[in-house]
Amino acid sequence: MVEKRTVSPAPPHTLRVVLLAYDGMNLLDLAGPLQALTTANRGGPAGAPARYETIVASALGGAVLTTAGLPVVTVATASLGEMPIDTLIAPGGCVGEDYDVEPALRDFIALRARSVRRLCSVCTGAFLLAAAGQLDGRRVATHWAWLDKLKHRHPTLDIDSDSIFIRDGNLWTSAGVSSGIDLALALIEQDYGPRVAIDAARQMVVFMKRAGGQSQFSVPLTAQTRDHGFVELHAWIAVNLTADLSVGRLAGQAGMAPRTFARTYAAKVGRTPAKTVDLMRLEAACRDLEETDLPLKAVAVRAGYGDEQALRRAFQRQLITNPATHRLRFSSLL
Repeated sequence: MVEKRTVSPAPPHTLRVVLLAYDGMNLLDLAGPLQALTTANRGGPAGAPARYETIVASALGGAVLTTAGLPVVTVATASLGEMPIDTLIAPGGCVGEDYDVEPALRDFIALRARSVRRLCSVCTGAFLLAAAGQLDGRRVATHWAWLDKLKHRHPTLDIDSDSIFIRDGNLWTSAGVSSGIDLALALIEQDYGPRVAIDAARQMVVFMKRAGGQSQFSVPLTAQTRDHGFVELHAWIAVNLTADLSVGRLAGQAGMAPRTFARTYAAKVGRTPAKTVDLMRLEAACRDLEETDLPLKAVAVRAGYGDEQALRRAFQRQLITNPATHRLRFSSLL
């Protein structure tokens, strides 16, 4: 049974966000969310209070050294006293193959977690939250390469192996490195609405990711990161979405008999070839809806669906929405 948390309401104006830091952390785990929040501040009305106050804190304060070799100047967690914290973010990163939890930061999280409105982690920052007792029985995300280690160390966690970020109540956890930006954009959207988040994403020249459950990999990136022997095939599919992508055609491209290909592919990749094709086509359609003003018919044709009805069915099946709503929510041109 998950302990009920006492959550303070959001302050009416400026929201205070504390990002933790330590020697050996990933620079982008900290800098990505920090930049997103700072960019959201720049887009506020003239003369209005800043949307976010950001503080970077470490156990002892002073400079901490990131894995990139760049030091980051911090304040000591003790200097924060009892000041209210709206959102507490634990970035990830470590030196070596094991994540060593810093006891002082673990204790700080355990002390403050029940009073913050949101508790977040980026990448292996999930190890820090788990060590502080904040993830027991919760659904969480972390970097794909650290899933087994996190599960081994904390077997009670419900670890999602795929999502960019996950929200479980007031707990937000995200996958590897750059997904911290996606997490921060989602926080901004929750606080100030999709338009502010989209504007921040446009200023940063990054995609505004879909909320909740989107894979931490595009399909081609999955093929690169989890090589099951079909890297070349996936790359070929990605640039031939309007071609015949039947099992027989894909088998020929892979140099295998159709029946052997279908069986081998499903066993190694964990889904059917048709499912991969559908996901790649959906990804291409989303990209066109977000980045262009092409009519839906053209989007459907370019993604390999052929007509608008097939495109709409795919969106309803995979994303439980429709293409027009997706464009309205995520277009960078609106």
